[in-house]
Amino acid sequence: MPIATVNPANGETLKTYEPMDEDELERRLELAEATFRTYRTTSFADRARLLNKAADLLDEDQREIGRIMTTEMGKPVKQARAEAAKCAKAMRWYAERAEGLLAEEEPAESDVTDSGASRVRVRYRPLGPVLAVMPWNFPLWQVVRFAAPALMAGNVGLLKHASNVPQTALYLEDLFHRAGFPAGCFQTLLIGSAAVDDILRDERVKAATLTGSEPAGRAVASTAGEMIKKTVLELGGSDPFIVMPSADLDRAAGVAVTARVQNNGQSCIAAKRFIVHSDVYDAFAEKFVAGMRALTIGDPLAEDTEIGPLASEQGRKDLEELVDDARRSGAEVLCGGQRPDGPGWYYPPTVLTGITREMRIHREEAFGPVATLYRADDLDEAVLIANDSPFGLSSNVWTRDENEVERFARDLEAGAVYVNGMTASHPAFPFGGVKRSGYGRELSGHGIREFCNITTVWQGA
Repeated sequence: MPIATVNPANGETLKTYEPMDEDELERRLELAEATFRTYRTTSFADRARLLNKAADLLDEDQREIGRIMTTEMGKPVKQARAEAAKCAKAMRWYAERAEGLLAEEEPAESDVTDSGASRVRVRYRPLGPVLAVMPWNFPLWQVVRFAAPALMAGNVGLLKHASNVPQTALYLEDLFHRAGFPAGCFQTLLIGSAAVDDILRDERVKAATLTGSEPAGRAVASTAGEMIKKTVLELGGSDPFIVMPSADLDRAAGVAVTARVQNNGQSCIAAKRFIVHSDVYDAFAEKFVAGMRALTIGDPLAEDTEIGPLASEQGRKDLEELVDDARRSGAEVLCGGQRPDGPGWYYPPTVLTGITREMRIHREEAFGPVATLYRADDLDEAVLIANDSPFGLSSNVWTRDENEVERFARDLEAGAVYVNGMTASHPAFPFGGVKRSGYGRELSGHGIREFCNITTVWQGA
């Protein structure tokens, strides 16, 4: 894929960039290593001052960067501006709390005495340059949720962003530069995917984080494993959205529409499989399909647009193949299911029912505004359907029965269970999945400690 901005609303190539050559990459790796030697010794107060400044600048740039993101990957511009605001909030959250999250810990006095020490401390120390391989779907948020904790911990960042969002990638480097971070603290590497392996093998790079596809995660994890380097992976998701008889159906159906089509349906944590108890299946399906049909599709830069184009032509083809495979195998299309005429990579909100295990869409992630409806006769069947997936990122449950809440919280195979609400990431809560959705956690105290050397300091009497 060329490194270029291609407007998904009309297919027009707006800007193209040449990949960095080996000399430039070497210069940047040297700079990252040199900067880390001094940046790691800075105080939390100094880092917080710089990160708060970055948040202030991002707030000022919200309309500009929102338009850039929309032009590069097609999300409705209102959502793009909200993404920028969320990033500024996360920066301030880590600026305020990082010192406490990484405070020294002291074991129980009895354990210290038993070890023969006069004092024992556990310290969190930064690792060094961390490579971040990031996707296009949330081109600002995916990066900031890594960069904010990593920089506050004393690490430095190297960003390999998706090739279709180069302007957003360059904006991020410039943002941290304007905020006053030392040169080399955060650098954008304009490179293709083929260059990632060599960078990860470089001894100066100490760890990596990747958000993206399962094949990309396998490649990074394989190399990192060979080099014995820490990784955090957030991969695909096919989140269940379970509706039980006690649920508020009007609210559940309304949230279900948003949960499926946020970001034009291109979100790992978007609800994708809607598992509804037989007692309320027909009523929920009617409300849900009506909500999907009512969405406004159009120019993503228009303020009233709710669904813009998919980010790439290939992405639309992949989505169409999943829908067509399900249709050929007997699925019923309740709405959508056909690409519209005209320019751009649009695909309508679509609902499928009659899904079987043999259909590709049952086991593969539908990355676009396509929902699958399942009928479950009881809680046990709902759990079985929900867990019958290679993914385990998040989950949504709608019930007012506390016993059911506890059962779902215990039995759903996912990194999160959201009850009577839509899955969302927040800086205070750990984020990540199980199974083929990856490993490790971002955000919260868990996220900032992922790229720290947890050091025991033992002092004798």
